[in-house]
Amino acid sequence: MNDDRSGLARRGFLIASGATALALTAACGTGATTPDAKDSKDTANGSNTTPKPGGRLRAAFAGGGANETLDPHAANLFVDAARAKALFDKLADFGADLAAVPRLAAKWEPNDALDTWRITLRKAAFHDGRPVTAEDVLHSYRRIADPQGTFRAKASLEPIDLDASRAVDASTVEFRLKRPYAEFPNVLAAFGAYIVPKGATAFDRPVGSGPFRFVSFTPGSSLVVKRNDTYWDGAPHLDELEFVVASEESARVNALLGGQVEYAHELSPATARTHEGKGRIEVVRLPGSAMQGFVMKTDRPPFDDPRVRRAFFLIADRRELVDGALSGAGDIGNDLFGKGYQYYAADLPQRAQDLEKARALLKEAGAEGLRVTLDTAPAATGFVEAAGIFKEQAAKAGVTVEIKVGNKDTYWKDILNNGTFASYRSGAMPIESHISQRLLTGSTTNATHWRRKDFDDLYQQAQSTRDATRRSALYERMQRRLHDEGGFLIWGFADWIIATAPGVRGVSNQAPANTLDWARFDKTWLA
Repeated sequence: MNDDRSGLARRGFLIASGATALALTAACGTGATTPDAKDSKDTANGSNTTPKPGGRLRAAFAGGGANETLDPHAANLFVDAARAKALFDKLADFGADLAAVPRLAAKWEPNDALDTWRITLRKAAFHDGRPVTAEDVLHSYRRIADPQGTFRAKASLEPIDLDASRAVDASTVEFRLKRPYAEFPNVLAAFGAYIVPKGATAFDRPVGSGPFRFVSFTPGSSLVVKRNDTYWDGAPHLDELEFVVASEESARVNALLGGQVEYAHELSPATARTHEGKGRIEVVRLPGSAMQGFVMKTDRPPFDDPRVRRAFFLIADRRELVDGALSGAGDIGNDLFGKGYQYYAADLPQRAQDLEKARALLKEAGAEGLRVTLDTAPAATGFVEAAGIFKEQAAKAGVTVEIKVGNKDTYWKDILNNGTFASYRSGAMPIESHISQRLLTGSTTNATHWRRKDFDDLYQQAQSTRDATRRSALYERMQRRLHDEGGFLIWGFADWIIATAPGVRGVSNQAPANTLDWARFDKTWLA
C-alpha cells in the first residue's frame, strides 16, 4: 500500500502512517513517562466536570466489511486503529505535536553512536494476567517484520536488526540498528506496531494489554469491549464500549441524532456547519490533521526551474483555498509540512499572494504564457474544488491551468511518477518521517522528485546528532531550503471533524487524527 494513503480517507481509511519524532533530551535516560490523563478535563466542551464512572458508549466509524480482523498488526482503517488502541498498547505513541511519548516503554536510552537503544518496559499485564515482557516485544516486532508478511508497520521497523536485538532481562529490550537513528522512537510509535503476547497468531478472541477487554466481535458490524480494571494507565471510566460500523456519513450522523450512538467519527465540513451550535450534537474539530496542497515535479519542465516553482508559491491565495475547498475548516499553510509539529520552522515568514512578483519570476524564467496540466481526482475532500480555485488564481498571473480529473482509485499511484503538477494531501506524521519518506533521493513516495545529495546529507547528519538543539537546527536548514525552492505548494491544513452526543465528556480537541489522544475512549465518560 502506498505510504500516501490520505486519498483513502473518504472511504474510512487511515490518513497517517507510522512514526513519531523525539527530542532525545526529553527521554534519554530520564525515565520519561506518559502524562497521566486519568483525570483530564473535558477539553472538547470546556467543562471541568469530574469524570463519572459507568455506562456504555457506542462509537460509529466507517468500516471494512465482512473481512474485518482484530489483528492489530493488520490494521489499515480508522476503525481498526481505534479498536486496536482499545485492546492493545504500543511501546510509544505520539502527542499533539507529533513528538513521541512513552506508553509500554517507561524510558528509552541510546548509546553514544545512536545505533543501539535500550527500552525499559513499565509494569503492565495482558488481560489474562501474564506480564508484558521483552520477549513479547521481540515476538511482536519479528511477526510484523516477517518477510512473508504484509503488515503495514513492516517498513517502519526496517532500521532494526532484529536478529541482533535481544531481551536483556524480562523488562529490558536492546534494539540493534542498521545505522544511527536519532529519531528511533518513531519506530516504537509506528502505526500498527502493537505488542501482543509471545506466540500469539490468532485474534478471534484477542488478549492484549490495553484499557479494554474483549467481549464479542461481528466483522463489519460491531465490537464490544469492557473495562480493564487493572490497566496500567488507570481503569477507563466507561463500563463498556461498542464500536458500531456505519460506512456512510449520513448513517453515522443519523444514528447520533437518533440516539443510537454517542460518538460519530469523520464528518464533512458541510455536515458540521449544518448541526454545529444547535444543541443536538457537539462538533469537535481536531486541528492540523491533514496537509493540503499541490506537488510540482522538480525534475522536469516547467518546474525544474526554481523560479517557476517560486512563482507558483506566490500565485496561491491560501485563505481563499482554505475557505473554498475546505469550507473554512482548517488553517493556511506556508509550503512546509507539519504546522504546529515538533521541529516545524515557524519563524519563516508567511507567504502571501503576490501576482506581480509571480509574473516577474515567470518572465525571468522565460515562462510567460505558461500552460500546465493539473492532475486531480475526487480522492480526498476538497481536491477538485481546490484545483478549480487555483486555476482562477493562476489565470490572474497569466498562467493557463488545464484540470485533468483522474481515477480516484488509482490516483496516488498515477501521480507518483507521471505528470508535472498534482493535488496532494497527507495525514499527520512527524516532520522527520515526511522528509525520510518523501524528500530523500531514495524515498519511495517522492512525489515531487526532489533529489539533492546535499539535502540527503543534512538528513543523515541529523540522525547522527544526539543533541536536540543541534538536530533541530539541521531540520530548520532543511525546511528553509524546501520553503525557498521545494516542490510542495502547501496551502492549508484541514481539521478532522467528529461529533458526540451532548453528554459525552473527555474528548480531546487538541489531538490530530491518529495521535495518542485521538479516539482515546479510556479517558471518555458519560455525564
